[in-house]
Amino acid sequence: MAKERLQEPVVGDEINLRLFPFNSNNPADLYEIDRVEIWFLDPELKSESNPDGRRLVETYPGTDVTHVETGEYLLTISTSTPTYTIGNYVDIWYSYYEEWNKLEDIIGENEHQFQILPDLWYTTSLPVVYDFDFRIMPNRLRQGSIQELSVEIIPNVPRASDLAKFYENIAIVSDLTLSMEMYCGECIPQEKDLRTVFENQPVDHREKCYGYYQLDTTDLDKGIYNIWATLEYGGNKYVGDNQQLQIYD
Repeated sequence: MAKERLQEPVVGDEINLRLFPFNSNNPADLYEIDRVEIWFLDPELKSESNPDGRRLVETYPGTDVTHVETGEYLLTISTSTPTYTIGNYVDIWYSYYEEWNKLEDIIGENEHQFQILPDLWYTTSLPVVYDFDFRIMPNRLRQGSIQELSVEIIPNVPRASDLAKFYENIAIVSDLTLSMEMYCGECIPQEKDLRTVFENQPVDHREKCYGYYQLDTTDLDKGIYNIWATLEYGGNKYVGDNQQLQIYD
């Protein structure tokens, strides 16, 4: 499974690079993506004319970019050796925002960064035995809202230790899903499957120890819902406690 740019990828991983264009504060589609360039920031190439040591690694045509939905584009790259090494990279997206931009050859540039890390080796006398907590926010939404829920993964290990860093890395690279069911409202069916809103839905985006899931409450009844996170890693499954989310008028 491909990692997001902030999921601490290592050489050999596939990385999802995303672009989110907005127009007048709303997600919007571009007229055309011309190309995406990947540059390595090479410390040995730094100079007065090239202050961050940029070296072109690859160029992807716009046809390699997937239009996920309105206002979201995705390019998945493979970081095989020797093309990619440990270090910092820049992805530059060249796009025409509107048709007249292309007619007049006015192209826009959007620059973002990602990092490829060394393999995260760690040895211990115990397997992965510690637990994880989850913090899901917000816990109140007005009916009709469409917004992101944030899920923070919190390792239950001694802080300021190598072990804590190891478990944070587990949290960053693990699969994370959300489930939601109605708990209290005007009409609650007895059958659990009828109370289920969704189950084990992958989060939409990952950023370090956080995951984000867009929840549309337009068709949800007012009331109290149970919502919980599940993390899977190395054959272990960590199912979080029920946390309550209120949908109100």
